[in-house]
Amino acid sequence: MPIRIGKAGKATALNELGRRRDDEGDQDGALEAYAQASAIHPGWSVPWYNAGLIHKYRGEWAASLQANARAVQCEPGDEGALWNLGIAATALGDWTTARRAWRQYGIDIPEGEGPVDYFVGLTPIRVHGDEGTEVVWADRIDPARAILRNVPTPACGHRYGDLVLHDGAPNGYRLRGEREVAVFDALEVIAPSAHSTYEVSVEGATAEDIEALVQRFKAADGFAENWTDSMEMLCRACSEGRPFGEGRHNHGADEAPGTLGPWRLGIASREEAGARRILDEWKAATSPEVVLHDFRCVLPATPRS
Repeated sequence: MPIRIGKAGKATALNELGRRRDDEGDQDGALEAYAQASAIHPGWSVPWYNAGLIHKYRGEWAASLQANARAVQCEPGDEGALWNLGIAATALGDWTTARRAWRQYGIDIPEGEGPVDYFVGLTPIRVHGDEGTEVVWADRIDPARAILRNVPTPACGHRYGDLVLHDGAPNGYRLRGEREVAVFDALEVIAPSAHSTYEVSVEGATAEDIEALVQRFKAADGFAENWTDSMEMLCRACSEGRPFGEGRHNHGADEAPGTLGPWRLGIASREEAGARRILDEWKAATSPEVVLHDFRCVLPATPRS
């Protein structure tokens, strides 16, 4: 006699089919399988969550919110669905839903209306561009948003001051002092920075001179970073792991600059003229041996509508 499979079994099989299709890169096929599983077993949270996950990574926020809300309706304690519901609601500016999701997850979000104000602290965020990926430090202003506080290189397509939406799943770790902190992947830029990114090479200056230049930019509502000292190239395994641990790979080392450079600086400034003025004033106050090379804008600010 043929073996009969109940509704729960059919739903499980379709959910597994969805997982296989997703692993193979067929996201549309996976969503179809998850929808069929949910139609057969609408009270099961798992296929709703899985569909919401695909929509999240595709930036389809309304669909992600709907799927994760259904998952939470089925299983109020589903932490993954609650977190992704909070992310989707944040992306859509649905602050009522975002607050409800974070509170149900267990975060003590304050009462209020409008954007969530819940400062978490300095957090490493991985930003992705067409030409590169980079981990930068950011002020995490709520569970799913952060403001970039390094000057990223232009390859990653992000700027100092970008407000980004980020994921909640740790994807690597970094040290802040002696404390281990999780790296989160940026999902999209919510509000682009008004700062353009400039690059300049400097010779004839000491490390202390460069630090004084950095402080001048900070005082002028901009930012500068000594990329020569602050940048470290890592393989993917180390970047997504613990590059400070015993299993760290030897990635080689760039040739160290001399006492007087050369130094490569990244500068965040709202206006090119302002950046040039700060450089010229600093040069005049430093040493006649200082030479500036190749000052240029490498990533213009995105015009705001």
